[in-house]
Amino acid sequence: MDNGYRLAATLMRGGTSKGLFIRADALPEDTELWQTLLLRAIGSPDPYGRQTDGLGNGTSRSTKVVIVSPSRRDDCDVDALFGHVFTDEARIDWSGNCGNLAAAVPLFAVMEKLARPADGVATMAIWQANVGKRILADLEIFEGQAVWQGDFRIDGVAFPGAPIRLRYLDPAGDCSEMFPTGCLVDKLKLPDGSQVDATLIDAGNPTLFVRARDFGLRGREKAADIDQAIMRRLEMARAAATVAMGLAEDIFAAGREYPATPKISFLSTDDDPGSALHARALSMGKLHPAYPGTDAIALACACAAEGTLPAEMAGGAVRGMPLTFSHPSGRLTLEAVLGQDPLGWKVDEVVMTRTARPLMRGEVFIPQE
Repeated sequence: MDNGYRLAATLMRGGTSKGLFIRADALPEDTELWQTLLLRAIGSPDPYGRQTDGLGNGTSRSTKVVIVSPSRRDDCDVDALFGHVFTDEARIDWSGNCGNLAAAVPLFAVMEKLARPADGVATMAIWQANVGKRILADLEIFEGQAVWQGDFRIDGVAFPGAPIRLRYLDPAGDCSEMFPTGCLVDKLKLPDGSQVDATLIDAGNPTLFVRARDFGLRGREKAADIDQAIMRRLEMARAAATVAMGLAEDIFAAGREYPATPKISFLSTDDDPGSALHARALSMGKLHPAYPGTDAIALACACAAEGTLPAEMAGGAVRGMPLTFSHPSGRLTLEAVLGQDPLGWKVDEVVMTRTARPLMRGEVFIPQE
């Protein structure tokens, strides 16, 4: 009897996300088979939304895969390809990056001997294949092993770990400019005839920021407190932004071809003097329990530019210093280094510190279909 396929993999946490990490050479040479194997490994599609028959758990922050290989580029050590797996559809979105799981890439690379940095504080160069950008990860190496135990804490994760400093170099993406429409604030026309102010930015991942109050929200609601009409309007705004940013031809193509990108966040002011503003994010149509790393990159870049909606919510541009903002699980601090050239705004780098660690290593059993 054929018991199916065995896939060598490592389950890892990176920041506030979890995902299945796989060497590219552990997958079939025929890349057409990758999606079938990875969907089944995670447990999708699952009409019950739980992914009980796979390694996912039905939440957007855990239905993720990362494929790592030695880099084909001279200026990088490894290549990383990120896939966001749908829960209830047989689909994987390959259009963006996961800023949280990027912290786990150097650990996996050292574990698998895809990279062999010297002892001490090492810098590993990662080519993020989805968005075509370099990430520099600073981490400690001891006796040839990546150190992941430590006392550094990040909000949204119960236990401490070793700090991993991530530098996202030139994170502006494939759109023509960092602000793709050429405006710091756009008025999006929604299919229901209404309009909403939004800042559209391409940094980390294409992202749009809106005011919570423009959707009748305070910004602190739990998922159960937001009715479906508001969620539909948020998705309308996301679809309209997808078209405005030149990613999709129309809102129908936006929902079909770009279900996870661009990201959308709604912002509110924060009474806490240690926090510039409060941010909430939707991920795959659901409220994120913390805040996605790539959304944080976009937020830091937007807050650094005077005149954007995030800068307005923060009480002014936050530039030349770290940005600290609050989210449902606590706070996050990062810094964007911005400049201007004749073509407009330019992001040199965004710096963020996360923790990561391996959770389990072994084989995923995938049934023969």
